[in-house]
Amino acid sequence: MASGQERLVMRRRHALSFDVEEHFQVSAFWCHARRQQWDQLESRVEQNTLRLAEILARFDTKATFFVLGWVAERHPGLVKALANQGHEIASHGYGHELVANQTDNEFREDVRRSRRILEDLTGRMVFGYRAPSFSITARTQWALPILVEEGYLYDSSIFPVRHDRYGMPGASPWCHIRSTEVGDIWEVPPSTLKVGPLRVPVAGGGYFRLYPYGLLRRFLHRVASQGHPLIMYLHPWEVDPEQPRMAGSLVSRFRHYVNLDKTEARLCRLVTDFKFVPIQQAVEEIRVVCAMKADPGGVAENVCKPENVDLCGMTGVALSNRLLT
Repeated sequence: MASGQERLVMRRRHALSFDVEEHFQVSAFWCHARRQQWDQLESRVEQNTLRLAEILARFDTKATFFVLGWVAERHPGLVKALANQGHEIASHGYGHELVANQTDNEFREDVRRSRRILEDLTGRMVFGYRAPSFSITARTQWALPILVEEGYLYDSSIFPVRHDRYGMPGASPWCHIRSTEVGDIWEVPPSTLKVGPLRVPVAGGGYFRLYPYGLLRRFLHRVASQGHPLIMYLHPWEVDPEQPRMAGSLVSRFRHYVNLDKTEARLCRLVTDFKFVPIQQAVEEIRVVCAMKADPGGVAENVCKPENVDLCGMTGVALSNRLLT
């Protein structure tokens, strides 16, 4: 039986997100020849994403879907359906290009194009962005002011871990504000757990499939007990054990295909054990400013309460004023 503290942690609102991309678009399997074949390869993203939506509906859960513009153009009905079901639509960029492989102008066009496609489809503002493969790193922080200039209010691209493909060791592991020369942006890092001198990923993806669920649940409870929302992520292809196999390194194939048959059952346990909402709703200060941005003439609920202080110690009102000017 769960203790009183465990029940409290599980009742808190945490954030669940999905990076909506095709199984053949993952950067670990990237090659120029396959990139040229994208339109000829079997598309499975719509059926897999709708399967996720069915699971979430069964457990009365809403989430954030970071959608590739490339996918949205080819499956506009999918994006509209997700938005109509009450999920948050955010940007995963347009063509799943790593930030480091783009110039600043190419990156700007990529995030602008994606946001425009998604907003045209849903009729709603897009506030969030997540880079493909968490590719905003110490070398690509130049991308953050571009996101500010392009109208994004939060980013979820910086993974505060050491990894061979991504990560920014030493970055704050909690939701926080990052200042740039053109304005502020929230950073919403995927969840990690401090183990000795190391910070261990526990947010999802391959880690979600690799760890036994009982162990992962204990890890997540330890993170959440520190008073911060969990920031979890998965991909539609992770509930598709029948997807075609791609050639790649042994490490890449292990990371991509391990325990795909276990993802759906584990996701069902996860949304039973913890209460999840979209990122925009999980962090109160982000919710307030997004609401004010979407409706400049309105008054966001609770925005003037003095206890509404964000993780950087600034009141919701002051923070809203800074981001909305």
